[in-house]
Amino acid sequence: MAYDFGEVNSTMQQYVDRQILAGVSTAVLVGRDLVHEHHAGWADIENQIPLRGDHLFRVFSNTKLITSMAIMLLIEDGKIALDDPLENYLPQLGNRRVLKAGANSLDDTEPARSSITIRHLLNHTSGLSYGLLDHGSLMYKAYNERKVLNAFQTLAEMIDILEELPLSFHPGEAWQYSIATDVLSRVVEVVSGRNFDQFLRLRILNPLGMDETSFYVPENKLHRLTAYYGGADPANVLQRGLRRLDKSPYPGAFTKPVPRLSGGGGLVSSMHDMLVLMRSFMPDGDHLLKPETMHLMMQNQLPAGAGIGFPGVGDVPGKGFGFGGAVTLRPSSIDPVGSESEFEWGGIAGTHWWINPRHNIAGILMTQRLMSFWHPFSFDFKRLAYAAVGVK
Repeated sequence: MAYDFGEVNSTMQQYVDRQILAGVSTAVLVGRDLVHEHHAGWADIENQIPLRGDHLFRVFSNTKLITSMAIMLLIEDGKIALDDPLENYLPQLGNRRVLKAGANSLDDTEPARSSITIRHLLNHTSGLSYGLLDHGSLMYKAYNERKVLNAFQTLAEMIDILEELPLSFHPGEAWQYSIATDVLSRVVEVVSGRNFDQFLRLRILNPLGMDETSFYVPENKLHRLTAYYGGADPANVLQRGLRRLDKSPYPGAFTKPVPRLSGGGGLVSSMHDMLVLMRSFMPDGDHLLKPETMHLMMQNQLPAGAGIGFPGVGDVPGKGFGFGGAVTLRPSSIDPVGSESEFEWGGIAGTHWWINPRHNIAGILMTQRLMSFWHPFSFDFKRLAYAAVGVK
């Protein structure tokens, strides 16, 4: 069947022409069939390098889906269980303290009412924080002062730092985007006896043929790593103009090995590899996980009445959370018609993926603009892609 993605292409080109994006790649699957792939704009504006299908992207929090898959593989192996207490594997994170409501210091705490579980880490209800988005909060200050997100410390060293910090809330009682997926990376290491990179390569990346996905870009591929940009005005996501970011999130990021193998945001990947990953979730695909495991990951795992939200943004209406991504429970005004049951997530630099098992479709958008998770361009792409394949 032929599909018309002309409006998708022209709309993405408009974002490039308006200097909101340097370049953007999009792709859509219907079942396992690739029905659309398009590349617009530049991989590198200053050096006038057009964006191609073989370019590499910092996928940041898209890494969380792969880490969640690693945990689910260990569950299928019978090595761990969803409701296992975390201290079974990381004793330092047992017997947690929790900040009291309205606390003004890290010492104003009470004992946690329950242990953190593997399930809590997967669905971000552990009580852990991130130190990324909640500027000005007590936990933001604590995480940044102690450099919890430090690429030059190992996962084991990160756990030692977290041992000293309280939780923001009692495990299982709220949702907060957090460093939980990095903690899961360390669980993988402890349970498997391999470092996280080795486990991913052995159990996920090699079996799927994701040869372009890694924690850093080797020297012979550096010419394919796209340049990284920020908006001219961080407060106005639709302001024209881009500024190049050569030292973000730190000098040399993703171009050489570092001790931290971040399961929450450390991978570089390509459009090809992300398509392979999406196909592994589609019916009749080359599945790594059992059908019932994939179904579980794509279901809302939050308690009744709970939803997701972000500091400075507020609650995100109609969204729950599965294992590795959000789940659309009720489409909002900016979601595509027919997007109920969609499983999705993205990275802080604007890479996004989505899978709708109800309609047997999936989409990928790849770009490199800081603070572009759920940016208007990603909703435009999704809305137009749904329409192009006839979802109404």
